[in-house]
Amino acid sequence: MKRMKSNRRQRCRSQKGAVLYARVSSKEQEREGFSVESQIKLLKAYAEEQGYRIVREYIDIETAKASGRTYFGEMIAYLRSHPATDTVLVEKTDRLYRNLRDWVTIDDLDLSIHFVKENIVLAPDSRSSEKFLHGIKVLMAKSYIDNLSEEVRKGMLEKAEQGIWPSVAPTGYRNVLGANGKRVIEVDPDTGPRVTRLFEWYSTGMYSLKQAAARARADGMIFRSSAKPISTSSVHKILRSRIYTGEFEWIGKRYQDSHEPLVSIETWERVQGVLDGRHTARVRGIEKDFLFTGLIRCGHCGCALVGDIKKEKYIYYRCSHAKGKCPEPYVREEVLLEQIGDLLDRVSLSSEMFEWLRAALRESFAHVHKEHDAAVNRLQTERGRLRERMKQVYMDNLDGRIEDEVYNALTAQFRDQERKVVKELERRHDADLSNFDDGIALLSVAQDSKRRFLEADLAAKKHVLSAVLSNCSFRDRTLSVEYRKPFDLLVENPPKGNAAGKRRRGKNSGSAKWQGRSDSNRGPSVLETDALTN
Repeated sequence: MKRMKSNRRQRCRSQKGAVLYARVSSKEQEREGFSVESQIKLLKAYAEEQGYRIVREYIDIETAKASGRTYFGEMIAYLRSHPATDTVLVEKTDRLYRNLRDWVTIDDLDLSIHFVKENIVLAPDSRSSEKFLHGIKVLMAKSYIDNLSEEVRKGMLEKAEQGIWPSVAPTGYRNVLGANGKRVIEVDPDTGPRVTRLFEWYSTGMYSLKQAAARARADGMIFRSSAKPISTSSVHKILRSRIYTGEFEWIGKRYQDSHEPLVSIETWERVQGVLDGRHTARVRGIEKDFLFTGLIRCGHCGCALVGDIKKEKYIYYRCSHAKGKCPEPYVREEVLLEQIGDLLDRVSLSSEMFEWLRAALRESFAHVHKEHDAAVNRLQTERGRLRERMKQVYMDNLDGRIEDEVYNALTAQFRDQERKVVKELERRHDADLSNFDDGIALLSVAQDSKRRFLEADLAAKKHVLSAVLSNCSFRDRTLSVEYRKPFDLLVENPPKGNAAGKRRRGKNSGSAKWQGRSDSNRGPSVLETDALTN
């Protein structure tokens, strides 16, 4: 007996520690059968099979639309303070992170992540092609969240159609509960008059935007949340907003609201004329949308580069001088386009690698479609069951076996449950099935980003730039950028050679570096003993 206990203690000491993380995206999902317990059971069985000792368990049952989940944060803090524990066990990609910030946080820790249900292990020494594929999946998880948020936008649009401002009250107003039980806006007795005075000052044409903002701050205008003095950019936003006239615009359509206006339409239009005369570039009376607006900042002072038109046809960019004078001179748009093209040309994906990644993506997401079909079948079965129960209580009521009050209560309960089932069915049809197409679209951008950029229209050009590049700055006539994840992997260490042939390497390959895999045998196929003993 003593020898058995000694062997058990020795085995525990030789096991490598790992952290277990499980999550359901909301309490509603847990109630509808997306079980945390099943995740924990799967991960514990995997840990025992692979020889890992679980040192911590972290479980979140809440929304993951924004980072900052309670136990996710605690897990990150633990991993930072215990560098010896560098392994995380999780069911699949969208259980660990559902937004880009979480991904960056995890990536900075150089961890070994085991996605058990996807049969993938992502380690610091994994190939760049494997990391890139993983990055595509994370971006698709974000796309899934964006898809779900469409339901919220639909509700806000319906509210706008009813002539009710559907969002947080703008400066000068406050949210209150209306007579119909819906949240509406009314004039804030403190900030409302200040907004009116701001419009009156600026409508005279005697003030620049900076001067009007300074006078607004002197008048006591502050941010509602932070109580800090209002900024010049926020003053500009206020002066552009139509809501202060009693009307508002929502998703490109104008609505008449029932809230009290703070300025007359005549004053508002006069303010727009002053703003257009000072700050809007025009070509024959038509406002120009510049390609690099909002994408590039000055490398000297950090202000945004803004577009100007010279001689009604040449586009130049300059520092906005929001922080004062700046030494950076004007630059022609053609110069920026040439440098952007060279930078995008560094992001390339061979046709061979593209086909392999597409195949790997299809294989990796096969389980998603399988789970989708199973969930749809379960929900359809549940919907049929509820309809049968409603039919049964109807017959019982007709036969006098249950009273009308009981019948009405049961029917209302069943209909409420059915609405939830139908909503979940619609959500799955709208969100899950688009994931693979989204991933292929992202791969296509990586395959030939420069050509796609040059051939695209203005909106598509902006999409390519925002998808591939970040933190763009221009200084001394040179453009500096950072490549967004996962495109940075294709620039820093572009995958080469026959990826499909190297995809699976056995123990006798002569390399201790894990090469990535997604076959049916769970767990790492190359690290094996070394990964557990190092």
